[in-house]
Amino acid sequence: MNIFQLSILITLAVATSCRSKEKDTIIPKTQSEISYLALGDSYTIGQSVGPEERFPEQLADSLRKTGFKISNVRIVAKTGWTTDELQAGIDAAKIKDSTYTIVSLLIGVNNQYRGRPVSNYKPEFEALLQDAITFAGGKKEHVFVISIPDYAFTPFGQGSATITAEIDEYNAANKAIAEELGIRYFDITPISREGLANPSLVADDGLHPSGQQYGKWVSLMLPGVIDMLE
Repeated sequence: MNIFQLSILITLAVATSCRSKEKDTIIPKTQSEISYLALGDSYTIGQSVGPEERFPEQLADSLRKTGFKISNVRIVAKTGWTTDELQAGIDAAKIKDSTYTIVSLLIGVNNQYRGRPVSNYKPEFEALLQDAITFAGGKKEHVFVISIPDYAFTPFGQGSATITAEIDEYNAANKAIAEELGIRYFDITPISREGLANPSLVADDGLHPSGQQYGKWVSLMLPGVIDMLE
């Protein structure tokens, strides 16, 4: 072997070693640990379905299947909560100083059910959304709002046009606030309106979504959530 050949071999060895080290030090985005905070009411806690069928858990599971590492899913939600009750629940949970990779907010159906005016809902919803941004470390792009399902399309709601009109009014309000703040919005309400035509989308209580319906929500949201994380 002459000096020229030896020089080429050394150069190749050094280059291979550098590439190997570079490969070892680059951590794919999907390997970063992700924490998820879900804020809401019965639709977030998954009333009448198993814990694994809740939409936050199904979303986390779907993200894992696409290569993301979910380190923590925290749910602050309770059946029957209105916006002010969710705010109290957040305060009681003492999460003011916590930071999460992604945060979701779905709230308002109980405001509507109790006959509260949308004018009261708007400032309370906006305050909750500002909290959600804080919990995401100030990253608006890591927060998303989910529209309120329409329970008129359940055996309990019996196809009430009044419920539908009021849900539309509430959703117009939360969507406008989300857009004004630059927050991603997922409209799952059309899926909920398949409930009377497809009973499998309604839980056994005749009111809340089934795990199957939550799965359809997740299918709609998943591409957008992945986009947030990449």
